[in-house]
Amino acid sequence: MADALAPRAARVTRLRLAFSPSGWLLTAVMAFFVVNVLALVVSVVFSSFASSWFATPVPGGWTTRWYRFAATTFQLFDVLVVTAQVSAAVMAISLVVGAPAAYVLARRTFPGKRALLLLFLLPILVPPITYGIPLATVLYKFDLAGSLRGVILANLVPALPFVIFVLTPFIEQIDENVERAARMCGASTWRVFSRVLAPLCIPGLLAAGLMVLVRVLAMFELTFLTAGPGDQTLVVALYYSVFAAGIRPAQAIDAMAVIYMLTTFVPLLIALRFINPTQMVVRRKREAAA
Repeated sequence: MADALAPRAARVTRLRLAFSPSGWLLTAVMAFFVVNVLALVVSVVFSSFASSWFATPVPGGWTTRWYRFAATTFQLFDVLVVTAQVSAAVMAISLVVGAPAAYVLARRTFPGKRALLLLFLLPILVPPITYGIPLATVLYKFDLAGSLRGVILANLVPALPFVIFVLTPFIEQIDENVERAARMCGASTWRVFSRVLAPLCIPGLLAAGLMVLVRVLAMFELTFLTAGPGDQTLVVALYYSVFAAGIRPAQAIDAMAVIYMLTTFVPLLIALRFINPTQMVVRRKREAAA
């Protein structure tokens, strides 16, 4: 009887919280935030399709020529190719290197492990500009900056620790007895990793890869400091189109912003479609043997 009444009591509690003054205040704040964000996005999208828009609630006409203008003037195709190359390379290298590192951190205990975790955590917590300038100085000293490989190396600094911290909980959720059983059947370390752990970690690999992809697309500081004239990602090209010398139509810049929003939102929507975000933080608690 008590078990049957528990869900009803939980629903009543949620309703009381929803209709309480704090609940109304929280709803109002969230609604205000969502409305402002939607208003900003809609205004940029409208402006990118507007033939002219001066002191009227909606544009006076609609056109797609600003997208063609942005594609030809800002060399949009080349910028998108460079963005795809940098994102794919950073994602692939981060997964290849980060997966074994996450396995070691999840399965092994060794001296200095906490210090190593803190070291991996610093590029995620510290603003990129604080270590981006000395990092760019080192890359320029060794003739690595100003090229595509320099941009990839710079973006690996925050991306690799991020992959490690995302994959570690997924590996911790896998029962070690599965690995022991595979080894008892004669499987080597590589076969255990490739045939047993990798298939079980597919949700974690997808989560890490897609989230790194979004981070690289949004990473401005490190790319700006290390990119050459022909190695700019979309976010850096958008910055130059806004602040470079000369006069550019605001609608063309808004068209670039819409394209950038799409390149960022699409991977994020794919990640949320196939990945449960709670999997990134849930850790199964192992009960001690009696």
